[in-house]
Amino acid sequence: MVNQPQPCAMLAGDFDSSDEGDAEEETKPLLISWLSLPPVYSSELLGLCSLPGCRFKGVRRNLQKDIEELKSCGTQDIFVLCTRGELLKYRVPNLIDAYQQHGICVHHYPIPDGDTPEIAKCCKILEELRSCLESNRKTIIHCYGGLGRSCLIAACLLLQLSDALAPQQVIDSLRNLRGSGAIQTIKQYNYLHDFRENLAAHLVTKNTTPRSVSR
Repeated sequence: MVNQPQPCAMLAGDFDSSDEGDAEEETKPLLISWLSLPPVYSSELLGLCSLPGCRFKGVRRNLQKDIEELKSCGTQDIFVLCTRGELLKYRVPNLIDAYQQHGICVHHYPIPDGDTPEIAKCCKILEELRSCLESNRKTIIHCYGGLGRSCLIAACLLLQLSDALAPQQVIDSLRNLRGSGAIQTIKQYNYLHDFRENLAAHLVTKNTTPRSVSR
């Protein structure tokens, strides 16, 4: 169901000793894990990764190089699940502007770390994701580590696309793809097991909402 992570072509990196104790800048390429989606979509259209340009604790990524790697992989749309506060904390406060300056369409849906979105918000994210995929646009989802919130949204998409998949199957496949830390919290785990039931209830409510009738 999933492919092993495949890094984009590595670009040369230098050391940045301008701040925080002469820490070495990360020279490894940004690791993007590509999902295998149902046959209706082309292969390797949807990828998951950690926060590009992150500079926090032992992590010293170069934002410009990471964006160049995303562009070299053909990224057209990117779903950012970090809050504005996180972007400031991880020292990429202008990340969304940087994406847009490089011609990448940004879909910003902040979800607090370790948390889950309301079902209506999740449906909106999935609707935009599917629109990107149906247009054969190469799309990336990321939060901070690319493990909790990003994998949660990817799992919801897979559950929506295939009734044959059980929640635990999807969780296991994403952990195989991204590592054992994928789907990080009990709240996220339970959200996925209840997803189809909550989605069905939401759609019923949405379809029975009174609408004005034009005559």
